[in-house]
Amino acid sequence: MRVLVVEDDLDVARQISDILLQAKYVVDVAHDGEEGQFLGNTEPYDVVILDLGLPKLDGLSVLQYWRQAGHEMPVLILTARDTWREKVAGLRAGADDYLAKPFELEEMLARVEALIRRSSGHASPVLECGPLALDVSTTRLTVAGRPVELTALEFRTLAHLMRHEDRVVSKTELTEHLYDQDFDRDSNVIEVLVNRLRNKLGASLIKTHRGLGYQLTVPEDDA
Repeated sequence: MRVLVVEDDLDVARQISDILLQAKYVVDVAHDGEEGQFLGNTEPYDVVILDLGLPKLDGLSVLQYWRQAGHEMPVLILTARDTWREKVAGLRAGADDYLAKPFELEEMLARVEALIRRSSGHASPVLECGPLALDVSTTRLTVAGRPVELTALEFRTLAHLMRHEDRVVSKTELTEHLYDQDFDRDSNVIEVLVNRLRNKLGASLIKTHRGLGYQLTVPEDDA
């Protein structure tokens, strides 16, 4: 899962980024509204954490631009002023949730997890597909009840495939959701990751559609 953090306070941005990285998210950070607006307009994110009090371009204007441009990623707004008017303005501009500073990082992380679950149509933090059960809040995977260890990249790959079960996910889409904007997108790392997952999960759960991408599906005899 890929998160954009738009926050001009360097210390706050670092703290948010650190806890997200520990939770195995990919994180891009912008420190002003213009850069944040550009990234949100050109890169796919599973969720955005957006401060309202930004230099160059305020967060409310950034959010309004994204929504008018048709970008539907969940947005959690941050504000230093815990006033009802600011909350209302942010929600009416298209925000999905808000946090007033100062806030607990664990609460922020829980809200991010909830936003991603809702946006992908999952009420529970546990994604299930056939013998697979992946708890995205703890990053723990079991296969037919047996715990299986995953690296951070394997976890992000499997989580994205499970959120889009039975849909063919292109290699480009996977790459965009697994890595930041500086990653070499011509790399064959996606094929390597999928092969590693097949070795851990069983070869039949992830199908390759040549020229199209990958599909997580349960074989009929396992359904």
